[in-house]
Amino acid sequence: MNQEEKNKLLDTLRERFEKNRNRHEFIEWKDVLGKLEANDEKLMILQKMESSGGEPDVVAYDREKDEYLFFDCSPESPVGRRSLCYDNEALESRKANKPAGSAIGMAEEMGIEILTMEDYHMLQSLGEFDTKTSSWVKTPERIRKLGGALFCDRRYDTVFVYHNGAESYYASRGFRGSLRV
Repeated sequence: MNQEEKNKLLDTLRERFEKNRNRHEFIEWKDVLGKLEANDEKLMILQKMESSGGEPDVVAYDREKDEYLFFDCSPESPVGRRSLCYDNEALESRKANKPAGSAIGMAEEMGIEILTMEDYHMLQSLGEFDTKTSSWVKTPERIRKLGGALFCDRRYDTVFVYHNGAESYYASRGFRGSLRV
């Protein structure tokens, strides 16, 4: 990432941060900026989140670890991360009509964590997300061993958690990620 690209990303993140103060009322941009400018690797990951439609933004600060938590805050599941099955095991199990990849596989390639159910509920407490789409969430191993996977959305002003076969994929289902900086 060259300096011009870095500056453009930082400007985008700053504008989003300032426009959405309700997500981080007690956090100052100058503090976040200091962390970002000191970590090119995390900036590259945030660029991947941004370029795939995630619209990453700060949602929390962990005092113990001195880290800022970024979530994908796009109104709908990131457009560049849809039509994916849950994980690589599910991808390999499909005999025909395989999707381009898996949510867990893409998250690993990008260097982010897929949101947990708890993360997803926290995100939804900050606004209304996935009112037309849905997002895979980290699935407990006991469910995954039985072939299932979990996803969430928001309908009727309520956040729902559902199950599906891990090998399923839909044009309206993607995944949201998190990154600690």
